[in-house]
Amino acid sequence: MNKKQIATVLPAVAMTAVSMVLTVVVVVMWLGGSMHWGVALIVGLGLDGGWLATLAYERRLAAQGDHSTPVTVVGWGFGLVATGVLVAHALTAEENVGAWLAVAWLPLAAKALWLVHGLWERTALTPHALDQIQGIQQDARDKAAVSRAQLRAEANTEETRLDAVTSAGARVARVQAEAAGRLAGAWSVLEAARQGDGTARALTSVTAPVTPASQPSWELPVWGPVQSLAELDAAPTLTDDDLDRIVAELLASSTPPPSYREMAVRFRADGHVAGETRLRAAWKRTTTKAVTS
Repeated sequence: MNKKQIATVLPAVAMTAVSMVLTVVVVVMWLGGSMHWGVALIVGLGLDGGWLATLAYERRLAAQGDHSTPVTVVGWGFGLVATGVLVAHALTAEENVGAWLAVAWLPLAAKALWLVHGLWERTALTPHALDQIQGIQQDARDKAAVSRAQLRAEANTEETRLDAVTSAGARVARVQAEAAGRLAGAWSVLEAARQGDGTARALTSVTAPVTPASQPSWELPVWGPVQSLAELDAAPTLTDDDLDRIVAELLASSTPPPSYREMAVRFRADGHVAGETRLRAAWKRTTTKAVTS
């Protein structure tokens, strides 16, 4: 019997012993005046004996893992009879009625303590089983703690990655904005230089052979598709008259006439090949003829 069993069985044994002694004493005191005290003692011992016999039988069945309802009913019946005897004695006593009533519940209390002990025995586990349960619970707590730590680490890593990506994206956007601002400023300078009066007078003096005096202007660089050298070599060489005719057709194809950049894009899209200088000269000749005519 281990310590836990002793902790539940000792109160039941002590209460049983006290209730049996009290029952015998009360029976002898109560019935001693009307009969021989030996007969009263036998009655008291018989009552306690029946109560103890049913208790012993219940304990035997419980040790075998069995249970008998009739035996349990008889045991509680003996307990009620003993309690009834104590209560009747207390009510008929001339002195200390309250004290006798205070101890009249001892038989039922002893029976209840044995019931508690029996319930504990039916639900008790061996130390090995308790160690296994404790180990399983500890493993579950460890796994839960590891999972929580892993989730927190992943969340921190993802937060750091998002911060890094956001910072890098912000830097890229800032650099692109600065580059776009510088490019827009350079383009504005070129446009201002192209449309300036001083630029027109300077171009008139150095490009008189290709720029009529009535239209002293120059165009910004044109970005378009690049043709390979093999395509340029395979394409037929156009004369100035052919260039003038193609440029005139392109200018007459839309109203209002396209700008030089638009015309150059259409010219190359149609598969024609010509150098930038010759194409610009043809465009200027064609536009000059259109103005003079």
